[in-house]
Amino acid sequence: MQFFLRMSILALPVALVACGGKDDLDELALNDTPPEVLFNEGLALRSQGKLGDSTEKFEELDKLYPYSEYSKKSLVNLAFLNYSRGKYTETVTAAKRFVTLYPGDQDSAYMLYLAGQSYFRQMPDITRDQAVTRKSAAAFNELIQRYPDSEYVPDAEKKLRIVKDQLGGKEMQVGRYYLKKRNYIAAINRFKTVVVEYQTTRHVEEALFRLTEAYYALGVVSEAQTAAAVLGHNYPDTQWYKDAFSLLNKGGYEPSEDSGSWISRAFRSV
Repeated sequence: MQFFLRMSILALPVALVACGGKDDLDELALNDTPPEVLFNEGLALRSQGKLGDSTEKFEELDKLYPYSEYSKKSLVNLAFLNYSRGKYTETVTAAKRFVTLYPGDQDSAYMLYLAGQSYFRQMPDITRDQAVTRKSAAAFNELIQRYPDSEYVPDAEKKLRIVKDQLGGKEMQVGRYYLKKRNYIAAINRFKTVVVEYQTTRHVEEALFRLTEAYYALGVVSEAQTAAAVLGHNYPDTQWYKDAFSLLNKGGYEPSEDSGSWISRAFRSV
């Protein structure tokens, strides 16, 4: 990944301090240790593969010299190191703090990317609560909106498509549950979310069919016809459209779009 190669944001042009044994490390932990010494000690530990020790050193620097230039760079290192170690909660904490303290800094894009990646790697399966998935979407969206020219945007957009597909899939799962229980209003609300918010995902075709089912079951034939018509217009060769057409046809109806329906408006807005 690109962010593993971006060493320029992780170091300052200060000569590295030689790394000694445990006694030397303890001595460097004294509160009067200069920030540049702590910073370069952290870099030295990181270069030796001692990521845990390096993390502790940067944490110490951040506590002793908050808001300094060295603390600023330490936050970048902390986010990077914690992500490398699979400590995603700590990664997000460091990244959010950096973005809050330095919103205009060039490294804020990188921090948002790491936050999004951290949430992304914690996404649960479709049957569980998707709060983390939504946080991943929020971080990637913020990165794309605030830093559209960032080198991290292409990968963020790729990940965001996966995130949205997962969120759309969750809405479909819940909607099917309500449909099975004949709670048609609740089901429609879920399928509506897919059509409005996750229209570019693979779930939209089924969502339109399920809307046809739910509205027809409620006796709201015009909306059922509209859902089927929009489905046929956009996905004419799918089994979902064939099933929607068949459902209406059995009742003596056929797909017919009402341009004033929210379904029509949703597709016109894309």
